[in-house]
Amino acid sequence: MTVTDMDGPRWSDFEENGFVVVRGLFSGAEIDEMCAEFAALHAAGPVPGHFEPRATGATGAAGGGGPVDPLDAHPRVMHPHRINELSLRRLLDPRLRRILETLLGEEVLAAQSMFYFKPPGARGQALHQDNFYLRVEPGTCVAAWIACDAIDRENGGLEVVPGTHRMDLFCPEEADAELSFVREYVPPPPGLAVVPVDMAPGDVLFFNGSLVHGSGPNRSADRFRRSFIGHYVGRSTHRIGRHYPTLTMGGEPVALPESEGAGPCGTEFAAAAPH
Repeated sequence: MTVTDMDGPRWSDFEENGFVVVRGLFSGAEIDEMCAEFAALHAAGPVPGHFEPRATGATGAAGGGGPVDPLDAHPRVMHPHRINELSLRRLLDPRLRRILETLLGEEVLAAQSMFYFKPPGARGQALHQDNFYLRVEPGTCVAAWIACDAIDRENGGLEVVPGTHRMDLFCPEEADAELSFVREYVPPPPGLAVVPVDMAPGDVLFFNGSLVHGSGPNRSADRFRRSFIGHYVGRSTHRIGRHYPTLTMGGEPVALPESEGAGPCGTEFAAAAPH
């Protein structure tokens, strides 16, 4: 897969709908290497500030005393590129850079990485907009969402609302804690529909930071839905939230002034909160 594959319909899909999928950008061996790296990280235990599993057996879906929450043992990993050389290489991968520069029309900076395990039974992340958290000014961010498993509706695949990338940031409602591990929820605007995005390992979904997107619970019996995500901004960005120190795609830090109102990617329901 090369950047020339972005020509024609795929470029217009990104402009028109706010997202595009590039199939097979990463090889099976590369995905296996990434999954092995995060399996080792999980086995090694907590990494304060990045990966902090909770003791299992004490809380339910939102701390209400029901069934054990699978995300207690498998929470997402925040900013793994700061603790993991493979994650840094993946975040700054030249293949991503070429496509991102085509989509943004300028040099790009890397702002964030995340890894989701999403084990069987895990809640999803309610529909939301990434730039609600990053607060990129002017413009928005772009995500590169790398599938590390076969991903579909059964195991909590990503869903998008085409056309919302042209809209302003919405004020979120409170999500259903039985279905989402984060509080914010943006309902689809009238006249627009949620579209599921099925992916194979190595596929990459690129999407606009204003695009409403999210995922439902993993309802499969034995399938994880692992994914590695990078967030990027154009070099013309003036400000970004303080949680997102940027790097050039060569790995050099770039200091940008802080924007107001930013936060981590999703405010999680408290482990012991009643619902």
